[in-house]
Amino acid sequence: MIRDYDGLYQTNPKLSVIMMLALFSLAGIPPFAGFFSKFFIFSAAAQQGFYVLVFIALLNTIISLYYYLLIVKAMFLNKSENPVEPIRSETTARISLVICVAGIILAGLFSGIFDGINMIGMGL
Repeated sequence: MIRDYDGLYQTNPKLSVIMMLALFSLAGIPPFAGFFSKFFIFSAAAQQGFYVLVFIALLNTIISLYYYLLIVKAMFLNKSENPVEPIRSETTARISLVICVAGIILAGLFSGIFDGINMIGMGL
């Protein structure tokens, strides 16, 4: 349930920020990787004439954004009577989370590279 995330930022601020960035990427908010992946897929579908499919996908994206923002609101704004205990993880888990967040951000910032690779690939 979404209420399980109430007040997560109070006890686990770093984990909350990481989860927020991942949710923003899933929702397709720029400059994260999810935005550019959705953009490339939607533009390719539109170029092939699948306008109804693109419209349905955009509606689903808007609906999903609402639910992702509910989770972010719960983590950062809602107070909890029974807050989540601070989570202590191993160093390897922390390193993997940092790598994942770096990938989300860097893939979004350098997504033009992927478009260039696509153009080169189409020419071969």
